[in-house]
Amino acid sequence: MAAKIRVLIVDDHHVVRQGLAALLHASDDVEVVGEAANGRDAIAKHAAVLPDVTLMDLQMPGMGGADAIARIRVVTPAARFVVLTTYDGDEDIYRALQAGAKAYLLKGMTIEELLETIRIVHSGKARIPGPIAEKLADRVSGQELTARELDVLRRIVAGRSNRDTAHDLGISETTVKTHVNSLLGKLGVADRTHAATVAIQRGIVHLK
Repeated sequence: MAAKIRVLIVDDHHVVRQGLAALLHASDDVEVVGEAANGRDAIAKHAAVLPDVTLMDLQMPGMGGADAIARIRVVTPAARFVVLTTYDGDEDIYRALQAGAKAYLLKGMTIEELLETIRIVHSGKARIPGPIAEKLADRVSGQELTARELDVLRRIVAGRSNRDTAHDLGISETTVKTHVNSLLGKLGVADRTHAATVAIQRGIVHLK
């Protein structure tokens, strides 16, 4: 009899972890070997149990999934990850795959789809559903925001004025306006309100 695929579940919601564990337990070829509630816990747990595949949520307190994936792969380059999240913004997808995830699924998928993805990733292959791949292509072909533009965009989302942003960042209000105009162009929007909406939708900025 073939050995079961050993899976680690990482999600900050206890009920979600329990539900996934129960669903996977019913499978003949998958075994849940551990759970973690955030990125830091995931790093420790991964080192302790060395799973074949890790199901990783993205937005968690303390340390998110993409950062945890990147750190785990420094120590264990062959580690395999399936991102399982509610976030489908192109920036979220890009960060997760850049960190080393081999698959990206949205919560709400069927158990059959989840099991198939676990098996595919365990075999060493990647699985990116069509709609996710399209958003990733859009992200890759788009213009990159600079670190300073991201700083300004985060403050736009937070409702800070240009004057507030200038004070926060220690730069002139004129410089802030220059960054705002640049990021509006890169995001393809006409005003600050639309920029904030797009930033949240795409996962460039997350509301706390």
